[in-house]
Amino acid sequence: MTESSNRTVEMRGSGHGLGVVCALTAGVWLGAAEAPTKLVNSGLSPYAISLCMVAGVFTARWTIPTLLKGTRYVFADLGRNKHLILNAILAGMLWAVANTLTVFAIRDVGLTIAFPLWNTNSLVGILWGRLLFGELKGASGRNVAKVLVGALAIVAAAVMLGFSTIHGDSGAHGGRALSGVLAATGASLLWGTMYIPYRKAYISGMNPLSFVTVFTIGELGTCFALVLALDGGTKAAVFHSPEIKHLLFWLFLGGFVWVIGDLCQQFATKYLGIGRAIPLSNTNQLWGLAWGALVFGEFGHANGAHRLLVVAGSVVMILGALAVSTAVANERENASTKQALERECVRYGLDHARVIEAYSGTEVQSELDSRGWWDYAILAAAAGVFVYLGLNAQVPPLAMNAAWLWTLGAVLLVSAAVCGLRLWKVTRFS
Repeated sequence: MTESSNRTVEMRGSGHGLGVVCALTAGVWLGAAEAPTKLVNSGLSPYAISLCMVAGVFTARWTIPTLLKGTRYVFADLGRNKHLILNAILAGMLWAVANTLTVFAIRDVGLTIAFPLWNTNSLVGILWGRLLFGELKGASGRNVAKVLVGALAIVAAAVMLGFSTIHGDSGAHGGRALSGVLAATGASLLWGTMYIPYRKAYISGMNPLSFVTVFTIGELGTCFALVLALDGGTKAAVFHSPEIKHLLFWLFLGGFVWVIGDLCQQFATKYLGIGRAIPLSNTNQLWGLAWGALVFGEFGHANGAHRLLVVAGSVVMILGALAVSTAVANERENASTKQALERECVRYGLDHARVIEAYSGTEVQSELDSRGWWDYAILAAAAGVFVYLGLNAQVPPLAMNAAWLWTLGAVLLVSAAVCGLRLWKVTRFS
């Protein structure tokens, strides 16, 4: 057995645990990222909110890979996987439309309700993972049962939460409840489908950090198109309103936070597969619930029955997601993944040994990991953007609980440190 094979075997033993850590961290950060979209209550349209957030996303998706691996590595990785560039742009377009729908959902039904509804994307991910990448093929009966029971629990929870939104005492959101449910459901379908290009990239040996740099082109372009087509064109308020500069910092920050969560989720998808990573990262429901209820007081006008139904639905959904995520792949299922990887290598003429190393996170460090002066210039420019926006920022006109805001902010930092250290020690962010 070669040294490369030894590294691959070793990584398989620790890959599931690493994926779980990444997915749980993704849940923490993705749960916090939607909080700035509460600014929709300040008068900005959902299209403007989404565009401003994606501008922050664009900034983060170029600076974080530059910080962790450097542009030499990123462009070399893209050069080896040119066939995936169009897929990455398409995935970015799906994300942008889904993100815009979530802003509509938050406006119409609130953060606490919208989160669990769009988290049914785990069902979509399980379906695509099985059909396209052989996930669960050859799995034990126990694992299949976990996935099926967990999926049914997620569906049941979504029905409970949707019912509570339409028929419960939802306060200011009651008149638009149905449109909010439909928006969150549409986001779920798009986000579940978005992971097809991601998974295809990973079994081709592409690094998530490289993939997202192209992904963001589809995001930003689509958000601009939505504003131009549906939000007033070049006369849209987002381009002319003097108030927008006071809100940009918070929306950029929301996009930046989202990217950290999304990157963790993509590393989880790489090491766990679609069907397992998405449900586990959907623990962001708990964190979204915490931000919505504790920081923004979304339960303030709800009656006891409404609160009970929301909490019960959230608990059922998380239990279902955890059931799916604990179905650890056995050797027969891993063989199906290996076959999918080999098909990609044959189809696109890829170096099989290199793809195996990249997929398992055991790539050897090279001169491509070094940084050029332009890398530091990119990082300085990104920092300068945030400093400029911060100097012009104003505290949003929203009622917030400061104690819980700082507490949940501390949880974000600790989770990122733990996950980042684990990824560095095991894979050097590969």
